[in-house]
Amino acid sequence: MTKPLRSKLRALGLMSGTSMDGINVALITTDGQASLTRGASASFAYPADFQARLRQGLEDVKAMLEGNERPGALADLERDLTERHAEAVRAFLAAQGIAPAAIDVIGFHGQTVLHRPESQLTVQLGDGQLLAELTGIDVVFDMRAADVAAGGQGAPLVPVYHHALAAERAERPIAFLNIGGVANVTWIGAANELGDELIAFDTGPGNALIDDWVRAKSGESWDEGGRLAAAGRLDDAALAHLLAAPFFAAPPPKSLDRNAFDASALQHLSPADGAATLTAFTAAAVSKAAALFPAPAQLWIVSGGGAKNLTMMAMLGKVLAAPVITADSIGLSSASVEAEAWAYLAVRSLRGLPLSFPKTTGAPAPITGGVLARGKA
Repeated sequence: MTKPLRSKLRALGLMSGTSMDGINVALITTDGQASLTRGASASFAYPADFQARLRQGLEDVKAMLEGNERPGALADLERDLTERHAEAVRAFLAAQGIAPAAIDVIGFHGQTVLHRPESQLTVQLGDGQLLAELTGIDVVFDMRAADVAAGGQGAPLVPVYHHALAAERAERPIAFLNIGGVANVTWIGAANELGDELIAFDTGPGNALIDDWVRAKSGESWDEGGRLAAAGRLDDAALAHLLAAPFFAAPPPKSLDRNAFDASALQHLSPADGAATLTAFTAAAVSKAAALFPAPAQLWIVSGGGAKNLTMMAMLGKVLAAPVITADSIGLSSASVEAEAWAYLAVRSLRGLPLSFPKTTGAPAPITGGVLARGKA
């Protein structure tokens, strides 16, 4: 017999984003609606050889037609990734002095390696059942699939959590901008009505193009602090070429695969000039997204790795017609907002509450989702 859910659940969220640099773990206590208490968070970096395997995984999935296929080395990669997430959970709980039995559920994102919503296909590597067995904790995973199957984009799913975070903010409309490998935005209107005044979509590139450029040109994993971009000069012609992509003229909802844009037209640029141009590309794409809002945002709150890129933050401040601040500056954690969101979504999934809405993913109606893997007796 299934036990009734308590009013508030203690949930862990696990996020491995499109930047593929590691695992973010975050703890919250919530009812999946208005009640929300944020807890500790931590990050666990992937070693360089595992990051290389993930990048190879992006190549291995290109021929996939079904979401359950695991061609090439993907099956072994998925198991390894799942075991690394279990290790991160154990390390986090040990550091916090929390017993696994004290956690009600884990929200497991997995690693996105393919996102083709137009073909009703989105693939996040990660074995939820194995994670439940390894941790002894119930796991909710595969939270994008139901939305995609219903005709939605399957992304972004974080907006419903942004809505919860915005409850105490007086500014309206307000925009939450997450800059991971891909960037996405949530616009929350004045009425504060979930679903009706919630619009979200991918804005364009985030850090992925910059990371790939810096890795290829300098051997570094990312442009730390935006220092390389700050030393370069923007190439206006290359930027105009990138911004000519049809994606930017399309109305929301809309979402992107990590490798949706091609930076080959920048190969003639120096490392610094290329970094400057790609950083400007991310900022300009956000500006184009702002033009699609029903009304201008009065405040922009930035999270994800992009919040640590001082050059990107400065560029955003120039192209957006409202204050731009980091999540950290208002007591949130730029690094853990998405992991917290996955914990929040897991609780909503257990309660049968919607994870996505017509104006966030293009689904025909509010859609719940997720698969539950039992880790507890």
